[in-house]
Amino acid sequence: MLRKKPRFGNSLTRQTRHWFPLFVGPVLAAFIIGFVWPFIQGIYLSFCKFRLIREAKFIGFGNYVKALEDASFRHAFWFTAAFAIVSLVLINVLAFAAAYVLTQNIKGSSLFRTVFFMPNLIGGIVLGYIWSMIFDGILSRYGTSILMNAKYGFWGLLILVAWQQIGYMMIIYIAGLQSVPDDMLEAARIDGATRAQTLFRVTIPNVMPSITICTFLGLTNGFKLFDQNLALTGGQPIIEQGGSYVKTTEMLALNIFSTFYQSKSTSPGVAQAKAVLFFILVAGLGLLQLNYTRKREVQQ
Repeated sequence: MLRKKPRFGNSLTRQTRHWFPLFVGPVLAAFIIGFVWPFIQGIYLSFCKFRLIREAKFIGFGNYVKALEDASFRHAFWFTAAFAIVSLVLINVLAFAAAYVLTQNIKGSSLFRTVFFMPNLIGGIVLGYIWSMIFDGILSRYGTSILMNAKYGFWGLLILVAWQQIGYMMIIYIAGLQSVPDDMLEAARIDGATRAQTLFRVTIPNVMPSITICTFLGLTNGFKLFDQNLALTGGQPIIEQGGSYVKTTEMLALNIFSTFYQSKSTSPGVAQAKAVLFFILVAGLGLLQLNYTRKREVQQ
């Protein structure tokens, strides 16, 4: 008489279902308490006037109107948008170039990968203060400072962020380049394709998943930049625009922070409304970018 083989799959499924609440329950509870509930409460407070949360008074869309009328917020949006676009292109191009070179079997490639990645391990606040001293040391020879010119602040932030993030993006691109099928590269060489043709028609299409990830990270990081902006320029210099004072190198995250903690004439509800608008902007752009680039990925 033949015995039926035990169904390990069904047994494993039953065990998983049995222990699922024990392992997932605490994590899910922490996620709801630490993220979901504060997020919902933050959306509600954006429609309220308050100094203390327990004294919040619903006022409708008034905070959103004030946020959109704020000249500093509008300037921070355009400054952040320009920075995000330029940093996205610069960082991804340099990171891909570094990854491409370091996957060509050159000597010391492992050492170079480690050295390029190390700046990503340093905190943004520390990097901001270090680079502020470097820039001021250079610009002091010309009688100026990074805090005295918005152009210096913009390019200083760009250099800082590129120096910090290129190594991280490079590692992602290296993983993508190493996953390109060798038979496709060999077929391209046999067909007489040049190195440039192989790069643009074989390698890059197969690296699109890595491009999708790096583009998403570059775009969102560019818009969410805060600690480097705070430490390097603090939004300086300040100019008068439309009857109000505007920090010319202040990005959106720093503008929200300044509105909430430093503005005595404005309700924190306005800062909360700015934060909600900021979330909608970053989430919307991120989803659009993911949808656009994923359509161009090649199935290997």
